[in-house]
Amino acid sequence: MIKKGLSRLGTFFLYLLSLLPFWFLYLIADLLFVILYYITGYRRKVVQENLRNSFPEKTAEERKLIERKYFKYMADLMMETIKSVSMSEKQVRKRMIPTNPELVDHYFKNGKSILAAAGHYCNWEMACLSFGFLTDKKRLIVYKPQSNEVFTDFFNRIRSRFGATMISMKQTLRKMIEYKNELTFTVLASDQTPVKHEINYFTTFLNQPTAVFLGIEKLTKVVDCVVIFYRIDLVKRGYYTYTFVPLVEEPKLTKPYEITEVHVKYLESLIREKPEYWLWSHRRWKVKPEDIQK
Repeated sequence: MIKKGLSRLGTFFLYLLSLLPFWFLYLIADLLFVILYYITGYRRKVVQENLRNSFPEKTAEERKLIERKYFKYMADLMMETIKSVSMSEKQVRKRMIPTNPELVDHYFKNGKSILAAAGHYCNWEMACLSFGFLTDKKRLIVYKPQSNEVFTDFFNRIRSRFGATMISMKQTLRKMIEYKNELTFTVLASDQTPVKHEINYFTTFLNQPTAVFLGIEKLTKVVDCVVIFYRIDLVKRGYYTYTFVPLVEEPKLTKPYEITEVHVKYLESLIREKPEYWLWSHRRWKVKPEDIQK
């Protein structure tokens, strides 16, 4: 009860903080960067290890530059995520702009539902808001519930306030089958880490054996929808574009694991292009193939 009360107090504080203008939140972000990077060293060892293993071909100086850029962007992302709590539709439309929405119309006109793979790259939270008014068809965002139910419910309400429907990861297949006769646009994170007992497949991602979910591949074959990648690019501070990149249009004609490899490799190419915008402070490689074989 005390924990829930504190969590609700925390969400109220986030709401109040979100009412501050962007320029003021970016001043806080500049200070937060100094605190995270220079004073507390928040997860710097995790970031350094991940970068070292992912880019062994780069020099120590190159990896350090990526590390610093990452923490700089992470501070911005934290403040932008807080701002998303109260952003208006007008603000979202101004700051998160689609480059090729006609692709969505093309697939829908041809009677094809869409499943989009996305990564924890650039501002995925603002993209969730923009996704809400992308189309008038059913929009589904798949989420992985967190341990804190209050914060999970709070952010799900924020993400869905422009029309998207939030679906727990474990309910995804049932919901997509339920909506099989409707045109839907579903978004899933392609770089989540499966829990140990749910790992069925490893691929090579950023130079390392990496456990990946097979959900995108399984879902698209069941409902026969196209697979695209939901690419987000930073234009300038606080302003983004997003692009839909076609990956697989005939999922039932693919070989086992082919769809998984395609979306994982695309995310890797995006990260290699501009690595500072991916979530390097996450312990993505904590489970190794030898841990499963034991």
